[in-house]
Amino acid sequence: MGQKNKHQGKQERVKRPTSKPLDETSEFVYGLHAAVEALKGGTEINKVWLQAGLRERTHQEVLALAKQRGLVVQDAPKAKLDELTNGQNHQGVVLSIAAYAYASLDELFANAAKQDEAPFFLILDSIEDPHNLGSILRTADAAGVHGIIIPKRRAVQLTSVVAKTSTGAIEHVPVARVTNLVKTVAELKERGLWIFGTDMDGKDYRRWDAKGPTALIIGNEGKGIAPLLKKTVDETLTIPMVGHVQSLNASVAASLLIYQGFNSRHPLA
Repeated sequence: MGQKNKHQGKQERVKRPTSKPLDETSEFVYGLHAAVEALKGGTEINKVWLQAGLRERTHQEVLALAKQRGLVVQDAPKAKLDELTNGQNHQGVVLSIAAYAYASLDELFANAAKQDEAPFFLILDSIEDPHNLGSILRTADAAGVHGIIIPKRRAVQLTSVVAKTSTGAIEHVPVARVTNLVKTVAELKERGLWIFGTDMDGKDYRRWDAKGPTALIIGNEGKGIAPLLKKTVDETLTIPMVGHVQSLNASVAASLLIYQGFNSRHPLA
C-alpha cells in the first residue's frame, strides 16, 4: 500500500430549504431527539416551530437551547407541523435548517487522527432508502466509525428523513459525497486503507480483523455491491445464515459488520 499523501476536497451543500411541504429533498429536522442534537451541534438553523399547547419537559429543553442560540421560535398548531412534515411523527418540534454540509475525505481522515485511531470508514454503494442510511449513521456513531462516503448519484442524500431516523447521529458522523466510488477507493488505497466488501463466497465476517486503516463497503439493498466496485476490494466478507431468508436488510447487515469491526479494534481485556 502507498504512503499517505495530501488530497484536497471541496465541501458541498445540498439545496437550501424551501417553503414547500417536506419531501425527500426538503431540509427540515423534526422529532425531539433529532431537534435537540441539531440545536446542540453546529447545524445552522433558520427557524424553530413548536406545537402550540405542548409543555413537555423536552419541549422546554428545545425552547431553552433555541433561546441560547438566539433563534426565532414560533408556536404553530399541530396541523401546520403535520403539513410541514407531510404527516410524519414530528413530536411537536420542527426545525428549518440550512443545507447539510458534506465533509471532504481529508476531514474524515482528520476525524480519525483527532481520536488518535486508525481510520475506519464506511462506503455506501447506492443505498436508496433514507431509513437505512439513518440507521447506519446511528450505528456508525455508536461504534466509533470515523466517516461515511456516499455517491452523488443514484443514492439517497442527507435528507430530513435521514436526520430523523439517525436520532441525532447525523450531527456527529461526517459524510463525504463523491462522484465516483471506484476512483475514491483507489485514493483510499493510496492513503493506506484496506478495503473490504460483502459477498456470499467471502470469509466469515466473525473472523474479520479491522484493526488497521479500514474501509468497509455496504452494497445496495437489492443488488449488492456494483461489479466494478467489488473488483477493487482487498477481501470479501459474508454473514452466515441458516434460516429460510438468505438476505438481510442493508442497515442490519451493516450493523453486524460494523460491530465486528468494533470488536476487533476494541477487544475485551
